Amino acid sequence: MGEASRLPQPRPHRLHSHQSTAIPYFQATAPAVSSYSFTLSVRCPAPIPSLRVSRSHRRAVMSAAAGSSSSTLGVSDATGANALSLESVGQNDLLIVGPGVLGRIVAEMWKQEYPGCKIYGQTATADHHGELAEIGIIPSLKGSIMGPKFSYVIFCAPPYRSEDYVGDLRVAASNWNGEGCFLFTSSTAVYDCSDNGLCSEDSPCVPIGQSPRTDVLLKAENVVLEAGGCVLRLVGLYKSDRGPHVYWLSKGSLDARPDHILNLIHYEDAASLAIAIMNKRLRSRIFVGCDNEPLSRQEIMDRVNRSGKFDTEFQGFTGTDGPLGKRMENSKTRAEIGWQPKYPSFTEFLGLSNL
Repeated sequence: MGEASRLPQPRPHRLHSHQSTAIPYFQATAPAVSSYSFTLSVRCPAPIPSLRVSRSHRRAVMSAAAGSSSSTLGVSDATGANALSLESVGQNDLLIVGPGVLGRIVAEMWKQEYPGCKIYGQTATADHHGELAEIGIIPSLKGSIMGPKFSYVIFCAPPYRSEDYVGDLRVAASNWNGEGCFLFTSSTAVYDCSDNGLCSEDSPCVPIGQSPRTDVLLKAENVVLEAGGCVLRLVGLYKSDRGPHVYWLSKGSLDARPDHILNLIHYEDAASLAIAIMNKRLRSRIFVGCDNEPLSRQEIMDRVNRSGKFDTEFQGFTGTDGPLGKRMENSKTRAEIGWQPKYPSFTEFLGLSNL
């Protein structure tokens, strides 16, 4: 989940497997816990990993999802009917809780790194289990696991639509065998800064009790850290057809202050950082995912308009009030993990030179 702020609310989504797990920080003011998807015509979309799998592998996934065993994941097949066999969980098999946009890219990159592994995706409903099976993810319904546990578990599900988010993290922690890594994608919204000031991994967080929205994230993080897992606090996620720029283009203009600073990271970079952290097999650590190139709202949309890659043009921000943002930097994370982003900035993602 990445940073988020308040905006005029579109129709809320249910928590399905197709949704982004990280919360984009593209709204107008204070942190929130919701995610939105907007699609515009883009003339030069950036490439994303192919999620298609071979027919034979797809049949194997469907067969696994349709199997039954005394050891189950509390899961269903693509039709939501049967239990999934977990008689044999390999040392590199991965459980993704919340296989949305980010989770699916993690799955593809993980399969490239560990050929032959199995990837399980746990969702709140069975509505998109067919889609998951099509891309080689063995679908499961939210529920407790009995039997074999996983060496690698990544929790990408957002807190909205969950009646007990902290409890969900406890269940996920119980599905981890203590080896490999248990990783929770949280949000940099927990950092106590709203004056466009500098923030890093060790900056102070919003005190518990000050905001219900950050309370739930910090309490969830504590569950993970106490279990020996790691936390990756993400900023706003984007790609060609998702992110703050897409929302603002869909509005044309917005009553929000143009000088509010945002922090961004491309979905592929967030996924590659998550995998790099899991491969380190560290314990009870907190990391930050960002591109180290914070931009104001106005700077983001000036670049979008200059790029010529979109069929619409943003007209402007008209607001003068509201909180400012923060300037995230993650040099500590990069040094320890040995990671660099594929897209060093939103500017370079658009094919522009830095201004």
